[in-house]
Amino acid sequence: MSAPDPLHDLGVRTGAGGGGIRVWSEHATSIDLEVFADGDLDWAVERTPLVRDAHGVWEGSSAALVPGARYGLRVDGPAGFDHAFNPVHTLLDPYARGLAPVPDGSWRGVALESLTDGGFDWGATAKPRVPLDHTVVYEAHVRGFSKLNAAIPEALRGTYAGLAHDASLEYLTGLGVTTIELLPLHAFVSEQRLVRQGRLNYWGYNTLGFFAAHAPYASAAAQAQGAHAVRREFAGMVRRLHEAGLEVVLDVVYNHTAEEGRQGPTYSFRGIDNASYYRHDAHGRYVDTTGCGNTLDFGHEAPQRLVLDSMRYFAEELQVDGFRLDLAATLGRDDHGAYTPEHPLLRAMLDDPVIGASKLIAEPWDVGPGGWQTGNFPAGFTEWNDRYRDRMRDFWLGDLRRERETGTAGSGIGRFATRLAGSSNTFSRERGPLASLNFVTAHDGFTLADLTAYDVKHNLGNGEHNRDGTDGNNSYNHGVEGVTDDSKILAARRRSIRNLLGTLLLSAGVPMLTAGDEYGRSQRGNNNAYCHDSELNWLSWRDDARVAGLEATTRQLVRLRHENPALRPVRFGVFGETTPSASQMDWYNADGDTMTIEDWNDPAERTLQYLAASTPEFEEFNRILLVVHAHEQPTEVVLPEHEGVTGYLLLWDSADEHPVTVASEHLPGEPIEVSAQSMRLFRALGGE
Repeated sequence: MSAPDPLHDLGVRTGAGGGGIRVWSEHATSIDLEVFADGDLDWAVERTPLVRDAHGVWEGSSAALVPGARYGLRVDGPAGFDHAFNPVHTLLDPYARGLAPVPDGSWRGVALESLTDGGFDWGATAKPRVPLDHTVVYEAHVRGFSKLNAAIPEALRGTYAGLAHDASLEYLTGLGVTTIELLPLHAFVSEQRLVRQGRLNYWGYNTLGFFAAHAPYASAAAQAQGAHAVRREFAGMVRRLHEAGLEVVLDVVYNHTAEEGRQGPTYSFRGIDNASYYRHDAHGRYVDTTGCGNTLDFGHEAPQRLVLDSMRYFAEELQVDGFRLDLAATLGRDDHGAYTPEHPLLRAMLDDPVIGASKLIAEPWDVGPGGWQTGNFPAGFTEWNDRYRDRMRDFWLGDLRRERETGTAGSGIGRFATRLAGSSNTFSRERGPLASLNFVTAHDGFTLADLTAYDVKHNLGNGEHNRDGTDGNNSYNHGVEGVTDDSKILAARRRSIRNLLGTLLLSAGVPMLTAGDEYGRSQRGNNNAYCHDSELNWLSWRDDARVAGLEATTRQLVRLRHENPALRPVRFGVFGETTPSASQMDWYNADGDTMTIEDWNDPAERTLQYLAASTPEFEEFNRILLVVHAHEQPTEVVLPEHEGVTGYLLLWDSADEHPVTVASEHLPGEPIEVSAQSMRLFRALGGE
């Protein structure tokens, strides 16, 4: 028989005769539960002392703790440099399922019954469970996605219900993506600095409550009805996306909280047990590996349990399909502050039957010592691959700039090919190419269009004198900074966008598109637009603001990825062996000859032919040829002769503004003219 779990059922559990609450605090000397009047969140109608057990869990019950009740905690404890107890403050339960704001800036929890007890019906639709090799991630912001879409009723634009509207679902399914990764939806607040400036945190990386959906993203009608209606609208969004076959992945921020540095606001954790929830040095100062003022201490069991309980709640009760873990290196720091892939929190995520069955995507770094950990997460995690991002940007943009300025691109084809084939130099054979989440852009940084239009960031509108945001963009403006009416420059920019889109969607690994990149969305050179809830960040749905050729290209590339399993291997192949669900890869130069060591090491070699054949396990045999030519002048390429290949059917050419509608067929050994700075994808005809 297993030992009883001392941290079970934290938070509020409601019943017919009221409810009970369990709160963890190792150092508190007293905790009182307060239940407030419905119409006055400053008026406590009941105060109940909680009783501590041997494991630091404080427990009590109240007949007033019914569904919809507003409640808070008053906590007292010892003084000292690592404590912050003050029983004057009413604190937020870390496990509160719903939140209610108080005019003085504090918060109350809202007791909620389970969704099913509240009558929510998930229907017959199950989680889509899209295999990783079929997954195409679309990173989006709930508010920004539908805020300007005139096809959606105005009251629903920019809301959970707006994302669940037919117009949104038709667009997303038409684009062909499988998995919507949503910027933070846990309840959050803006940092005090932004509030003083009259700005706000638009992205949401400043979590207030890890169990409550962010209320301002619900429709006004749901907000007016309260926390239960907000949660219901969130769940309705998930249900509708599932009915359309789309997965929902949440970007979650467990590495720090909205309480900022020691002089920041006290909402919850700091007043409940500052010494245990946050990481400190020997002098009681916060150790900040997040750049946000504080860091949760995952050397302690209770913060680990908080994360696991939050993930399980959203994956089980709210049916989300996965999590993108912000600054995930922090989640793997032990009691000495060092990162380890064997951290009990990371292992527990994988071992949990609910969480471990979800998609787990790590942002594998933080800003602390030893914080860059790309490739060093345990098997079962997919990681944002920043090395992929930087290499592909440099190959198509930085090298183009160098070739124009110096006559030589400066780097050859080898490192590009390694990333194209799944980054085997970063991820182990055991983990395979699907450990790499490939991306060229994300919410943080230039959009894809701005990568091709700006050499430097333009962040003055953020109020930080252009000091914020990275200076290392690997971008190229193609000769003019920003907006231009020069048709040649605009055409060159679109060609570079198509090359980057093609590279992303035809690479081994899991691709992630950033919302709006599929049609050329610009943020006017702002590469850190975190504080703008405006058209700078919202997607435009006007035809004149969307490049139709880019959108059509994206749709075709997503479809081609789906149709050609050779592009999406599950495993790395091993020379001389047959590996199921791997792709046999052969590499040829422009003359159709097998690449030599000299070819791979020649910095002037910028033309490559990549022949990939699937090793069938669950799908039919498939073979593709991808031709990459990254010089400023066109060239002649001799299509390779390979056993079993009888011809090549052209599927896509990045030199074309719009996808080809009539596929042309070519023979092995046939010379073809390839345009400057372009890619071509062929399906290789013939048997295995």
